[in-house]
Amino acid sequence: QVQLVESGGGLVQAGGSLRLSCAASGTIFSINAIGWYRQAPGKQRELVALITSGGSTNYADSVKGRFAISRDNAKNTVYLQMNSLKPEDASVYYCNADLYEDPWSRQLHNYWGQGTQVTVTS
Repeated sequence: QVQLVESGGGLVQAGGSLRLSCAASGTIFSINAIGWYRQAPGKQRELVALITSGGSTNYADSVKGRFAISRDNAKNTVYLQMNSLKPEDASVYYCNADLYEDPWSRQLHNYWGQGTQVTVTS
């Protein structure tokens, strides 16, 4: 089994910064793509940022230029640096990973973290 554990959420004023971390542990051969989603009350979960094993990134238009995703493959950890935060960024942020658990089956498995709350005050 695999666990994704997020940390770094909290309360920040508009214009401030936070850095989220997500550490993956368990039966992991390699992580293909890993990223962050968010879900505000009454809204659908949406992609915030994604990074592939090759380092390619994808961002939601609403966060481009303000958020930066990075990963440490040796630590199976992904980070989300969030700058210039706005009240509309307030959400529960979830880590998501597509990964291989072994080198033989080549079957991708998808996992979610438990989420971390980000609150932005105006």
